[in-house]
Amino acid sequence: MASTKLELFQKRRMRVRNKLKTVNTGKLRLSVHRSSKNISAQLIDDARGVTLASASTLEKDLGLVGKNNLEAAAKIGATIAERAKAAGVTEAYFDRGGFLFHGKIKALADAARENGLTI
Repeated sequence: MASTKLELFQKRRMRVRNKLKTVNTGKLRLSVHRSSKNISAQLIDDARGVTLASASTLEKDLGLVGKNNLEAAAKIGATIAERAKAAGVTEAYFDRGGFLFHGKIKALADAARENGLTI
């Protein structure tokens, strides 16, 4: 019962990813990563092993470098949805990794849905 935070996170991440892979075969994956200073999202085709689109607060043209708040997450969600449309993608499944679905992760997913990406 004495599990560390990292062990619990990795266990949750693998549980989420394995469940999504069995349920959503053939779809693209919208993977989200959140650190203490930045947030990023990638649209990944696991069958080919290719990243089709990505967005991050580390990109200088978005003006969000070093920001990790709800507004930045919403902007990243809108940006990844626009880039997915440009790549011809309208549908993906949301891989939250080991992160809980609230706060910044939820804001990113909601913004992506509002901008036309079906998650």
